[in-house]
This record gives sequence, structure tokens and C-alpha cells, in this order.
Amino acid sequence: MAFRLGPLEILILFIILIPIGIIFAVVKLAKRRVPSSKDRPAEAAKERYAKGEINKAEFDQIKKDISP
Repeated sequence: MAFRLGPLEILILFIILIPIGIIFAVVKLAKRRVPSSKDRPAEAAKERYAKGEINKAEFDQIKKDISP
């Protein structure tokens, strides 16, 4: 005897699966790492170094200055 889903069972599955999918997507998006305000100076220094605005010695000094 094979198990078959009728239209009502398929509708019920969708009613259950769609909210679970939405919740999963929201949780996944919420867990994306957002740089905190304490990470921002380090990120700014990395960007400036990558753009060539500061040299390696200045970058290292900034990292040293902002580390706890």
C-alpha cells in the first residue's frame, strides 16, 4: 500500500512549511555578523590600508593603539 498525499494534505504541508521557511530565513539573516562599534576602527584601518592611504607601519601602529 503506497502512501499518497491528497490535495488537503498537500495544503496542510504548505501551511506548515512556509512559516518554517520564513522563520529559518529570518534567523539566518539575523545571524549575519554585523561589525560592532568596537570593530569599526579596525575595519576602517583595514580599508585605509587596502586603499593605500596608510602604510604598513601606520596600520600596525593603529592596530596596536586600538587593541585592549
